[in-house]
Amino acid sequence: METELRALRDAEWETWSDALDLAFGGVPQPAEKLALRRVLTEVDRSFGVWDGDEIVATAGAFSFRLTVPGGFGVPVAGVTMVGVRPTHRRRGLLRAMMRHQLADVHERGEALAVLTASEPAIYGRFGYGAAAQDMRLTVDTVQLAAPELPGADGVRLRLVDPVAALDTCERVYARLVPGRAGMLARRPGWERVPVLDLPAERGGAGALQCVLAEVDGEVRGYARYAVRPEWADAGPAGVVLLRDVEALDPVVYAALWRYLFGIDLTSSVTVPTRPVDDPLLHLVADQRRCRIALRESLFVRPVEVGAALAARTYQTPVDVVLEVADAFCPWNAGRWRLSGDATGAGCARTTDPAELTLSVRELGSAYLGGFTLSALAAAGRVREERRGALGAASVAFGTDVAPWLPHGF
Repeated sequence: METELRALRDAEWETWSDALDLAFGGVPQPAEKLALRRVLTEVDRSFGVWDGDEIVATAGAFSFRLTVPGGFGVPVAGVTMVGVRPTHRRRGLLRAMMRHQLADVHERGEALAVLTASEPAIYGRFGYGAAAQDMRLTVDTVQLAAPELPGADGVRLRLVDPVAALDTCERVYARLVPGRAGMLARRPGWERVPVLDLPAERGGAGALQCVLAEVDGEVRGYARYAVRPEWADAGPAGVVLLRDVEALDPVVYAALWRYLFGIDLTSSVTVPTRPVDDPLLHLVADQRRCRIALRESLFVRPVEVGAALAARTYQTPVDVVLEVADAFCPWNAGRWRLSGDATGAGCARTTDPAELTLSVRELGSAYLGGFTLSALAAAGRVREERRGALGAASVAFGTDVAPWLPHGF
C-alpha cells in the first residue's frame, strides 16, 4: 500500500496522539496528562505517516535551548513522540521520518538534535550518540548517617504546596541551567511537568510534597517528593520517592538531603535521575548503600557539524582535523578543522590531512564531555591518524562537570 508522510494539522492532533499511545502499548492517558501533552506539542514540528485515513507512524520535536560546554544555551530539536504501528514495521517508515526530520532541523538552522530513547539501539544508525549518563539511586537512610555540613542548621526548611511554589522553584532551576552541559532551559508549559501528580499514577504513595530551603529569606533550593508507606516485621520501611532536588550551594544541598533522610516512618530514598558526579556520593560514608545504577540518558546528533563544534568551548587548546562520516546527512561528511580553547572555537571545511577519523555518532557521544574520544577509540569507534592527536583532542572535549539531562521529553 502507498503511504503518505506529511505535517500534522491542528484538527488531527487527537487522532495523532491516539496513534502515538497505540505504538507505546495502547494504555489510555489520563485527561490531565493529555491536556498537558496538547499544550506542549509543537504542531508545526510534528508529522506522521498516513495509510489511507489511518495514522500509522508519528514523530515530532520540541524547541529547546541546551546548555553546552562553556555555559552557552544552544537551540536544539528535542526529538520525541516517535512510534510506528506494529502492522507497519520493517517498511522503512522510521527511516523516512528520521530523514525528513533531520532535513527540517537543518533547514531551521539548528546545529543539534537530541533525544531520549526507550530503545537506544534504534537511533545509532541515524547518527545519535549516547552523550550523557544519569544515576538512579536507592539510598539506605537507616544504615547511612544523614549528610552534614557546617552551616546546615542555618537553612530554614518550609513545606509548601508544589503548584503554589512552582515559580519559586523554577527560578532556582533556571540559575542552575548554565552550569551543567545537558540541562534544558524550560519553555513555558514545561515547568508543569515536574508537578504533575495524578492519583492513579502514585503507585501507593501519597500526594506530591515540596520543601523549600531558605537562607536569609532567599529560596536557595527545593526538593519535591512523595512518601510510599511500607511496613516490615521489624517496623516501618516507607520509601521517599524523590522526584527532584536542586540547590544553589553545597550547604543547602546537604540540608535538603538531611531532611529527606529524616522523614518519619521511612527507611530509604529513591531518586530516578541524578548526575553521575552528584555531591551526595561524597556526603555519605558508604556509596555502596546508595545502590547506584547507571544508564545512558541523553543522545546527541550533530546536524551541522561545523556550527555544532563552534558553539561550545574546549577545556584545553585544540587544533585538529576531523574526518567525519555521515551517510544519513551527507552535508556533514568530509574533513573539518576544529580550533578552539576555553574562550571560544571555530570549525570550518578543510582539505588538510585527517588527524582523527570518526562518524557523526561518535562526535555526538563526545560533544558534551560525557564520554571521551579516547574511550571511543578503545572501542574501535575513533581512529587516530596522527600520533598524539587523540589524547590532546580527548582532553579538550572533556568537561569539569559531568553532563546531565534532568528530565525527559
